[in-house]
Amino acid sequence: MLKKYITLITLLYTIALAIGSLIKLNNLPNLGVSYIDKICHFIAYCLLTLLWYNTYVITIRLKKTKAIFYTITTCVVFGIIIEVLQETITTTRTLDVYDIVANVLGVLLAVIIIRFENLLQVKNN
Repeated sequence: MLKKYITLITLLYTIALAIGSLIKLNNLPNLGVSYIDKICHFIAYCLLTLLWYNTYVITIRLKKTKAIFYTITTCVVFGIIIEVLQETITTTRTLDVYDIVANVLGVLLAVIIIRFENLLQVKNN
């Protein structure tokens, strides 16, 4: 069933991530971790990468290697654009290079997971 809705889920998640990254967030709870923002970026972009990869493979039917390349490009460029937009169109957000680093690390973890899963599939076939 997830395969049927993967594109919709991916697009909605991407839009929600963009909106959440550009709106003013008030009264966020203090979790006592100074780098929680970077952890959130890492997790958000790891999930974004997994969703886009599956969209490219399932819906667009790209070969897995090409899908990985497109996914990395899509997610990294998206993350950079969001950071630039935070600096240029918002008054409450700023561009943070460490957010970009966290985004890229999240993308890389997802790619490692994807590659590992693909290797396991090859061994099982």
